[in-house]
Amino acid sequence: KTKAVGRRMWIFRCNILAFVLFSVGPDSASALQDVTAELFGAENYGTVAAFGDFYADKQTDMFIIRGQSELVIFLADSKTPYFKPKINITKDIFPRDTVLTSVVPGDYDGDSQMDVLLTAQLHKSKMTTVFIFWGNNQTLDMSQWLMLNKTFTDQPLVMDFNGDMIPDIFGVTDSAPPLYTEVLWQKALNSSVNMRIPHSNAFIDLNKDLTAGDALCSKSTPEQIRVILMIIFQSNIVASQPNSLCLFLADGDGYQDHLLPVCLDDTCHHSAIYMAKSGSKEWVPVLLDFQWRETIWSFDLKKLSPPVALHFGDYNLDGFPDALVVLHNTSGSGQQAFLLENVPCNNASCHSVGRMFYIHWDQADLGAIQNAVIATFFDIYEDGILDMLVLSQAEGKSDLIIHALKNNYEADAYFVKVMGNGLSGLCFNNCPDNIKPFGVNQPGPYVMYTTTDSNGNLKNASAGQLSQSAHFSLQLPYTVLGLGRSANFLDHLFVGIPRPSGETEIRKKEWTAIIPNSQLIVIPFPNNQPRSWSAKLYLTPSNSVLLTAVALIGVCVFILGIIGILHWREKVRTHAHMLTYNGAVIYCFRERERERTKKTCYSRKYHHRTNHELHLSGSDYYSLRDFQPGSECTKRKGQKSPLCN
Repeated sequence: KTKAVGRRMWIFRCNILAFVLFSVGPDSASALQDVTAELFGAENYGTVAAFGDFYADKQTDMFIIRGQSELVIFLADSKTPYFKPKINITKDIFPRDTVLTSVVPGDYDGDSQMDVLLTAQLHKSKMTTVFIFWGNNQTLDMSQWLMLNKTFTDQPLVMDFNGDMIPDIFGVTDSAPPLYTEVLWQKALNSSVNMRIPHSNAFIDLNKDLTAGDALCSKSTPEQIRVILMIIFQSNIVASQPNSLCLFLADGDGYQDHLLPVCLDDTCHHSAIYMAKSGSKEWVPVLLDFQWRETIWSFDLKKLSPPVALHFGDYNLDGFPDALVVLHNTSGSGQQAFLLENVPCNNASCHSVGRMFYIHWDQADLGAIQNAVIATFFDIYEDGILDMLVLSQAEGKSDLIIHALKNNYEADAYFVKVMGNGLSGLCFNNCPDNIKPFGVNQPGPYVMYTTTDSNGNLKNASAGQLSQSAHFSLQLPYTVLGLGRSANFLDHLFVGIPRPSGETEIRKKEWTAIIPNSQLIVIPFPNNQPRSWSAKLYLTPSNSVLLTAVALIGVCVFILGIIGILHWREKVRTHAHMLTYNGAVIYCFRERERERTKKTCYSRKYHHRTNHELHLSGSDYYSLRDFQPGSECTKRKGQKSPLCN
């Protein structure tokens, strides 16, 4: 009875432990950790405007605007603080009363060195002026910089319009028609279009041919928005929805879908997010419920600087992009950043698209940041896990405060990280100054993979690289695609780049059997010969590898312990030992004497005479010769191999 009670108590304790691990594990695993001091030290102020590998060391640097009039480039370092201010474009370089509005790094002269494009408003004008500072050996030439001789009505879109791997500038100038900007000015559209301000134009692949095209958001009337798709210079109106901004998101079918955050009334008291599948004109709500307890949250569309934006990233690596958004408290004046998780649809309104967004209201780490202005994803430690950066407005300070939150999500999920523009595709072994810049923020590359998950189902995901550049889009110069819990090799990984007008052959290449949790840097050189493209693969070991190693070592130690115990028991045995040798069963009895140890061996049957050595009593060796029943085997002190007479 006592044993039964003890057994029941043991089972009860195990159940309690399992319940605690089940209930605490996910919450602690998905918690965020504030690492602001570790990243910036006391330099965590300013507006994070762009990301890029400026120093060409395979680490992503930050471009931060301070005082609305100067740019500071924070270079990534291996020692704390991990981001240090190194390069500074001061306000003395610009004309008086210059307000910087955006930063777009890229190689604008084709020398494979990262340049910096800045947009600004001069003398309190609403028109946008463009400055370009030329890169030179991991620094900027402050003496020679370019200011375009025409201004734009809004921040331009940086794209590769003619497929030459040199970024171009698309926007509406102060003259009537929309224009395309390189060194020369050239028309991009055949007809006049009234562009929306602020816009969210994109350079993205919408028909799954791995070639990016233009997606332009225009305003035909004050109540309506048109979306004009230019895929290799062909326009097509696909959808319209009032009062919205244009965004693009993949839902796991390999196509880019269209998202619109909207206000459902004039006061924006009620908000929603609609989605249109690729090629469809039907708008389906994927998020309607913005109420948490007694508080209603909504988009603040009245504040257009910066405009409302959803910043996407696969937070939990399940293969479906999640989003970060800043919402306004309708019953107060506070703003807060929230995580929108991409989950399967659980209601009838979104059944046709199969996905929806779920707001994580209980993220205490995000909720602790008051008056949030911008929230975006960023891979802080270059480990393939997307962390978060949140910018907030502090009372009495002109610059925003930067908060860095480490993503501690642990779900045994896998990923592949792809940089589709290694070495920019313009040089390989003949780069200027023998410097190989791994990535110069090339817009347009498109990444797609197909694989089989652990259940045998076909999985397909895709993403574009640097598809947007205006109004703090804060897109990363690489693509992180989640694989879920499938540790299988990627069956097929495709990378494509833009091609010139009139060229029919798609510029893409396929790689097979890509290892999960790896970073792939694609070198599209020469860019018009995809068969000659190469790639560099870098492995990123995850915590699961460490846990597997610890488990393996633990099993080995356990087995060695058992072997040691058995060996010790064998050593201390003083009983008779039974050995089988060539069919003969031998019994040995030990007799201890003062001068010698004597063994007498008896056998019931024997077949031949032998000189082989046998292992007896664990450590003593005896040689048998002229083996006969009743023979004696003696071992004298100092002798290692006594003979049997």
